[in-house]
Amino acid sequence: MLFIYWILLFLFLRTVSSENRFSIITNTSIASEILNITGLGMVTNGMQCDPTLFPGDTLSHTLFVTENSSNDSIASVSCFFDKFVTSNFALGLQVYNLFGLFWIGNFIVALGECTLAGGFASYYWAFNKPKDVPTFALIESFGRTVLFHSGSLAFGSLIIAIVQIARVILAYIQHKLKGKTGKIVKVLLCLLQCCFWLLEKVLRYVNRQAYIEIAIYGYDFCTGACKAIGLLIRNVITTAVKDRVVGLLLFMGKIAITAAIGVLAYLGFGSYVDGGSKLWGSRKELNYFLIPVIALMVITYFIASSFMSVYHMAVDTIFICAMEDLERNNGFDKPYFMNKELQNILGVKNKAQDHPDHGTVEMQENK
Repeated sequence: MLFIYWILLFLFLRTVSSENRFSIITNTSIASEILNITGLGMVTNGMQCDPTLFPGDTLSHTLFVTENSSNDSIASVSCFFDKFVTSNFALGLQVYNLFGLFWIGNFIVALGECTLAGGFASYYWAFNKPKDVPTFALIESFGRTVLFHSGSLAFGSLIIAIVQIARVILAYIQHKLKGKTGKIVKVLLCLLQCCFWLLEKVLRYVNRQAYIEIAIYGYDFCTGACKAIGLLIRNVITTAVKDRVVGLLLFMGKIAITAAIGVLAYLGFGSYVDGGSKLWGSRKELNYFLIPVIALMVITYFIASSFMSVYHMAVDTIFICAMEDLERNNGFDKPYFMNKELQNILGVKNKAQDHPDHGTVEMQENK
């Protein structure tokens, strides 16, 4: 819905802010000299003109003049429509509109990530699982996020939106300077584009970890980002291994789901298999059956990516919680909150698995 609204607003600004531009087309230089005598001034091909000064219909504003020569040939000077021109003010409105799209879109993504992180953290920091896990953990997390963390999410989204709009402006500059600059300028613009792309990736990663800290402890954005970066640096090897392994597994999962749906779609739509002929009644009714198969695979990949992003957020949240758990607790007087399976993976163990006075960790609900 947000993207549809942006498209409609873009088209509205594009149509109401565009102006018609008319240019001169003349077939002789003598006509220009005669026009200069008539008071219209010296004109050349491609020069802007006012169609109201030229007779003719709305499509062809042409002025015919007779040259002072022996053959009395007729010369013409026409004022034709050239193109639509957008004013600088309208261009600024389009940039503002695009910036709003980036900011709101990133805020929605941040809201979802922080809500998921709060729900997963509620499970992790429950000492007696599943007894101490809140019944509506996700709903409660959404309420905390909206009420207490909206400012932090808006600030983090703003940072990403600024980088994105900078990339768009840089791409616009590259388009305008295409074919008008040397190789050095092209290389510099490409390097800047790569730097901004890398900066956006880094900021997205940092924001993701900061939202987890915000969901757990209720920090503001800057404090949460610093805490998350410090925690990851102290566990840099474990973090690198986790990122690579989890990223590979999630990617393989998306590819496997997409491939499975593609095979099923081929069997269903294919005109060379029995399944296809039974589905469509005849082998000849469906032409170019690969088109719907490919379209279905593309849609499946995006849907699978959406579902896998939830698992990715779960893994990142549990990882941050586990690293915090290892630093804050020791398994003796301060027992670990992680379950026995995760304790076995990390090679730690609570000496007393049941602690009579140990409850759940209270997550701060305000900053």
